[in-house]
Amino acid sequence: MLTSKQRAYLRSLANSIDTILMVGKGGMSEQIIAQAESALKARELIKGKVLESCDLSVREVADMIAEATRSEVVLVIGTKFVLYKRNEKEPKIELPKSKKK
Repeated sequence: MLTSKQRAYLRSLANSIDTILMVGKGGMSEQIIAQAESALKARELIKGKVLESCDLSVREVADMIAEATRSEVVLVIGTKFVLYKRNEKEPKIELPKSKKK
C-alpha cells in the first residue's frame, strides 16, 4: 500500500512520462493487460488514457488493470490514469520512506 507521500512523489514523476496505454471501444482485453504488465515491469510507472469510445469509466479501467497486474492506482484524473508496480528484481524508482513513529 502506498502512503500519501509516496503517491504524491509518483504523481510528480508521472507528469513527465508519456501516455503509453490506450483503452478504446474494444474495452478491456488480454492484449491491454499484457501490454500494461510488460510496461510496468520495464518502467514501474505507466500512464494510460481511456478514449471516449470506451464504455467503461476511467476509474473502472484503472481498477481492472491494477487488479489484473497487481499494481497500484496512483492517480485518476480526467481521461487519464497512472499505475505503479515495483519491480522487485530491478527497482527503478526509489520511493520516499514512510516514517514510522
